[in-house]
Parts: sequence; structure tokens; C-alpha cells
Amino acid sequence: MLNEIKQDANERMNKSISSLESNFSKIRTGRAQPSLLEQIQVDYYGSMVPISQVANISAEDSRTLKVSPWEKEMVATIEKAIMTSDLGLNPQTVGQVMRIPLPPLTEERRRELVRLVKDEAEQAKVAVRNIRRDANSDFKELLKDKEISEDEEHKAQEDMQKITDSNISAIDEKLNAKEESLLEI
Repeated sequence: MLNEIKQDANERMNKSISSLESNFSKIRTGRAQPSLLEQIQVDYYGSMVPISQVANISAEDSRTLKVSPWEKEMVATIEKAIMTSDLGLNPQTVGQVMRIPLPPLTEERRRELVRLVKDEAEQAKVAVRNIRRDANSDFKELLKDKEISEDEEHKAQEDMQKITDSNISAIDEKLNAKEESLLEI
């Protein structure tokens, strides 16, 4: 029973970390990364789909993304979707291939992105702590129902704290790595 609660809490904490990684991948660093365009939706014959489902996206070099639509008719639609996104990118189309030069980040924008990244990490930490709180309340409930002893409850809370600490340190590592890549020129 206690192990199931701990395992469930750990899985939920790992999902919070995965969500954080996903959010970090959408925040632009100084390098061209195909994940930058993943959240852009394109009108594909009446339904909105991610750009990656209608085109191949690759990094041509460190400052340029290359988008190759699979259908010739989609070139204008994809170009419009990229231009109207809030990323501030202007694709240059030659035939069926779009090249998207990424302007270098200004120092001010880098600091802004670092603040954004820190906020995302803090939200992930709060989520992890909330999961710990839920698990600890489950332990207290088991103690109240006399299904476990006080010693077992105390040990379970200590184990939960260790799990929480390891997940918080993983979040901090990811935050530091993202900060470094943002501040790198």
C-alpha cells in the first residue's frame, strides 16, 4: 500500500519534469532547433494540425531552419502560419523550400527568456511539492484508519521527502542547463 502511493507520486513527479522539458523545448535559445516550430498549427484541408505533420523541419545550420512541405499547395499556408505566430520569424521561400533565418537574441531578450525559464521551473517544483503533500496526506489517512503504524508513516514520509528532493534537483539541473544555453552567445 505505501509502496503504491510512493510509486504513484514518483510517476506523477516524473510527468511534471517531462512537461517542464516540453515547455523548455519551445523556448528559443540562440541555436536553430526544429522544436521551435512544433506548436505552430497549420490549416490542412479544414483541420488544424501541427506543422510537423505537413512538412519536414530541420536545422540547416546554427541560425537557419529549413521547412520542406510534403505538398506543393501547403507552401503558402505554412508560410502564413509561421509569419502570424508570435515567434517573430520571417520565412524566405524558394520554390518548395522555406528557409527561416533566426535573428540573434539581444541581451535583454535573453534575460527575459531566463526569467520565463525560471518561472516554468518554479511551477514544476510547486507541482512536485503538491504531489508530495498529497502522498503525505494519504499516509496520514492510512495512519488514522490504523492500517499502518506511526513508525511506518514516519518512514514513508521520509522516503517521500527523498523522492521529492531528487526530483527537485533534477528540475534544478534542467533549469541550469537551459539557462546556460540561453545566455550562451
